Amino acid sequence: MMNPAAMMKLMGAKNKFEANHPKFVAFLSAVFKGGIPEGTIIEISVTKPGMEKMTTNMKVLQTDLELLEQLKGMTENK
Repeated sequence: MMNPAAMMKLMGAKNKFEANHPKFVAFLSAVFKGGIPEGTIIEISVTKPGMEKMTTNMKVLQTDLELLEQLKGMTENK
């Protein structure tokens, strides 16, 4: 189990992130609402200052969903 001080620090950082990036948080909430089915394409782009944009994507596989469920189970059981 996570110690209470670390949990409070993490919650503070989460709240600050949500305040700094409300559109991104709303976007993630909409995307993940109802889950991500197999076959979904996830694409991400990153543009560093002074550099060209880099983009990649992945198609969600059943094995990806199984891994996420296993990780979710590990965090819920603690």
